[in-house]
Amino acid sequence: MESFLKPLVVVSRCLGFAKCRTNGETIPNDFIKKLGEYADFITPCPEVEIGLGVPRKSVRIVIQKGCDEKILVQSATNLDCTERMMNFCNSFLSDLGEVDGFILKGQSPSCGIKNVKYYPSTGKVAPIGKGEGLFGGFILKNFPLYPVEDEGRLKNFVIREHFLTRLFLMPKIRRLKKDGKMKDIVKFQSENKLLLMAYNQNLMRKMGKLVANKKDSDVEELKESYIEMFLKAIEKKPKYTSNINVLMHALGYFKSILEMEEKAFFLDSLEMYRKGKVPLSVPIHLVKSYIVKYKEEYLKMQTFFEPYPFDLVDISDSGKGR
Repeated sequence: MESFLKPLVVVSRCLGFAKCRTNGETIPNDFIKKLGEYADFITPCPEVEIGLGVPRKSVRIVIQKGCDEKILVQSATNLDCTERMMNFCNSFLSDLGEVDGFILKGQSPSCGIKNVKYYPSTGKVAPIGKGEGLFGGFILKNFPLYPVEDEGRLKNFVIREHFLTRLFLMPKIRRLKKDGKMKDIVKFQSENKLLLMAYNQNLMRKMGKLVANKKDSDVEELKESYIEMFLKAIEKKPKYTSNINVLMHALGYFKSILEMEEKAFFLDSLEMYRKGKVPLSVPIHLVKSYIVKYKEEYLKMQTFFEPYPFDLVDISDSGKGR
């Protein structure tokens, strides 16, 4: 398997980069700190960028009765920051260039991607709903097939695993989009065959047919269709049962080689994964040991077995389960 390309990730500045919270503090994040060894970061703070300063009075999203428009208001001063925030969003997008993913501050009226409280007015009133922040919603709208998460959700192991898988595929997809020839598309499809089998078998088959018809199609047009299909295929995390099916498929490559005790141990590990007692990395690591021992070249190149740097595997979890 080839070495990993460094993804470029947009991360909210308050997540360990600078003391830019409303109270003048920062939020250290061990996961983001570790990710920094393998990724490059762009670290905006939308509220600071629009001139609210540090420390500052908090802002909230107000949706007035009979109106669907979200207004970003600094409650203590009744300052309407909506136009300034949207101008920043558009400016940020035009200057951004290529990027691979986003980690944004959860529940923030600017950066939040979900569960941001909406209010009917300023002052001491109860929230009337929840949704996206202004900057977070702008990112979701403009990067619909990109990995976008908040730091709170990334405490969940399965969500984090899915995010990292998508994130470290993005630089390869960018390279394929820019310089890829037909042989590169075929190679990429082959390397990701088992990953696609876990994520979306229906799209996997369609992509296989698309690549097989290479002689009848313009390469650039085919490449555009292929990449869009691939991003859609990995958009939603795979079911654990699909991962089990792929691992059983991989076991078939060694069925005539492994000792009975080895097979039993692997199947026991797979059952523990099915019950949620061990992470996916446990049965995967067993298969990887077989790949090395028996020099199975086809499985060795499959991204399914190491979709992101192994050093980023962390079995800690928020406890919210699958």
